[in-house]
This record gives sequence, structure tokens and C-alpha cells, in this order.
Amino acid sequence: MLKPEWQPSASLKTLKARATLLATIRTFFANRKVLEVETPTCSICANIDHTIESLQTRFIGPGYPNGVELYLHTSPEYHMKRLLAADSGSIYQICHAYRDGERGCLHQPEFSMLEWYRLDFNHHQLMDEVASLINAVAPQIVPQQRFSYAELFEHYLELDPHSSDLNTLRATAIALGIFTEDMPDLCEVDMWLDLLLSLYIVPRLPPNQMTFVYDYPALQASMAQVCPDNPLVAERFELYLGNMELANGFHELRDPTEQTNRFKVSERLRITRNQPSIPADHNLIEALEAGLPDCSGVAIGLDRLLMWLIGARHIDEVLAFPL
Repeated sequence: MLKPEWQPSASLKTLKARATLLATIRTFFANRKVLEVETPTCSICANIDHTIESLQTRFIGPGYPNGVELYLHTSPEYHMKRLLAADSGSIYQICHAYRDGERGCLHQPEFSMLEWYRLDFNHHQLMDEVASLINAVAPQIVPQQRFSYAELFEHYLELDPHSSDLNTLRATAIALGIFTEDMPDLCEVDMWLDLLLSLYIVPRLPPNQMTFVYDYPALQASMAQVCPDNPLVAERFELYLGNMELANGFHELRDPTEQTNRFKVSERLRITRNQPSIPADHNLIEALEAGLPDCSGVAIGLDRLLMWLIGARHIDEVLAFPL
């Protein structure tokens, strides 16, 4: 029998599990003397990453008599980096984040996120702390494995992702049965790599285990530093729990000129793909110019983590009132 629409989607047991998860996370960071912060969810600027779309609203009022477009943040990253540049020290935040066009068994347009930044950590040290957090909230020790991005593709596909061209990747996808000749071609190497990763490799990752993938291709650096010893890779990592993507982390980019250039590249890609133009955050650039301390940061999807902890198959099972 279906529940009446007014009732919560998640059970009371699940809501209590969420409360326990949040309390454990706060204790975890309190023990490490990492400061909890809050930043705005609404801003005049937004993340211009071409792979993410923001939800928008509009404000009309004092200072803006003709109205101004506002964006609900896709993560608290930009504001948190401004705090870091203002000498906040290591910080974390539990918040809601928003992304347009995302709805499915693992996606909601509004979702819960944990994001934190650790001063003087590289991405390997932050992976260690992420693993510690997972084991702090899990009922038993969770085994882990770690691959560089290149090692992962070599292990599962016998491919070098840093040297394979479009034709090689396309032929591989066709041979594996995850792409057919009648499908529209993908025009970028990164698109083929994402296709092979998400549709072939990730489903084959060991269940009930953490898999860290690090040193992503430099073209997928996002907000991460490029490795000074290897310009082909960025100091970025992702975490999978079983075959569910859970976390995305960076040894954070600190160069304001490089960040400005990456904003410009993303804006050009948005134009090429007929996506809405998004204003870049000049306050972030000014914070980088003032000096972002050496740090690494990571974001974790808390709804997905709760799903994994209780064995839920759909994100709606862990939300009180999903869309």
C-alpha cells in the first residue's frame, strides 16, 4: 500500500540513522580540531564548470531595484576558500547543495554535502583522512584499494588513458559493447574516458570496499593543481564505495592566473555546448591573489553515504521529502 503523499519518504529508523551520521561526523572533526563553518547557499556568482548546471532564483529589493539573478551553490567551495585565504585554518561544512537537471536513483536537485579543507595536506594525506572518516561512521572496518587513474585503466582495460587517442578509445568502447556505430560520436578524449570509466570499470569495482582513484588526467584537473613532476596528471582523487561514486578531492589550485584561465576555458566550453553563460566569481580570484594556504579539500555526498550505510537502493529512501 502506497504512503499518502504528505508522509516522509524515509522511515523514522532512517531519519535516526541520518542524525547519528551527522553527530559522528561532527565528533570526528571536533577531535581533529577542524572548525565547522557556514557559508551562503545563494550568490551572484556560480560554479561555471561545464559539467554542472546551477539552479537559479531572483532577488528584487534594496540595492537591486531592477532585480539580480542569484545562483544556488553547487558546493560551498568558493566561499570556503575565501575563508581559508582569510586565515580560518582547517574547516568543514555540512550543507545542502543544488544542481539542475540531476534526478535519479543517486541524484536529487537538492542534496546534502560534507566538504572540508585541511591545511598542509596533499591529496594522499586527505585520502587517508577520508578513509578514517568512512571507518568512523561504518559499523566495521571497510577494506580499501588505491589506483592511480592510469593504473585503473591498465588493470581493467589494458589502456594508457594519457596516450590513447579518440579512435583507440572509440574502438575499445565498441568492442566492449558500451557504444555502437549508430550512436552520436563523442568529440573529446575526456568524454570517451568518462564513458569507459562509468559504464565498464566502475560496475566492476569490488562491492563493500573503498576504491580510491587518484592522479586524474590534467585535462580533468577541475580545481586541482597539476602535478609538478608530471604535467600529464592533476593532484585529484575520487572515492567509490562499491560502484557508487562518493567523494571528489583536490590538492587545491592556488594560482590566480591559472584559475582565471580555467574559468575562461569552461566559459568557452559552455558557449560551444549552448549552455547558459555563468558569471565567474571575481572574489575567489581576489582571495587567491591574497594567498590561499597550501591545502587539500574534498566533498562527500552524505545522502549517498547514508544509502551505503543502510543498504538503500534509491536516494529517495534516505530523504524525508524528495522532489
